[in-house]
Amino acid sequence: MKMTCFARPPKFWTRLAMMITGVTVQGFGLSLLIRLALGTDPCSCLTQGVINYLPISFGTAQLLCHLVTFVFVLRFDMSYIGFGTIGNMVFLGYISDFFGWIWDSVLPQGFFASQPVRWGLLVPVLIVFVLGASTYMTAGLGSSPYDAMPFIISHKCKKIPFKAIRMIWDISFMAAGFALGGDVGIVTLGVAFFLGPVISFMQKKLAVLLKQEAQAAA
Repeated sequence: MKMTCFARPPKFWTRLAMMITGVTVQGFGLSLLIRLALGTDPCSCLTQGVINYLPISFGTAQLLCHLVTFVFVLRFDMSYIGFGTIGNMVFLGYISDFFGWIWDSVLPQGFFASQPVRWGLLVPVLIVFVLGASTYMTAGLGSSPYDAMPFIISHKCKKIPFKAIRMIWDISFMAAGFALGGDVGIVTLGVAFFLGPVISFMQKKLAVLLKQEAQAAA
């Protein structure tokens, strides 16, 4: 959904709550995906590759990676910049670091090394992560630079479905992350191939929900 930078569209507070909840849930899920070591989302895969070469935290590396794509968003379509941009670009990696610190502090050492734990948590954690990501994006308050670029490309290439563009985008980052030594696994493949369709589905549901709320308020 396009809008003016930091504008307050209809149902702003509902959307803001969705964005904050989505980013927090996504960061929660990401912290667990990292520890399951079965792959992460393509963007985080690239971030993991970056920290193999730079002595910085995951959150800081995530922010730096987003800043690179942010330049392209500024150049081609600033309408995707908003509260959600700041929420995801600045805070997602650090939220993941925070929850990761909690897991490392309260769970027994080697907890995530157990195969039953890793595979038992895989599907629930992946569902949490994907729902968090799609919730913050469909709130319509701006996207992270990484997530905004497929929308921008889709707007320029109208004949190609958004889900196809999103898949190509994710696969490209997955390949770059793999080249840098990032964690590529079943999760990376799952997110690369299914996040785009989930986003499209939730956008349609959100549009119906907001339309119903607007009609009820009229």
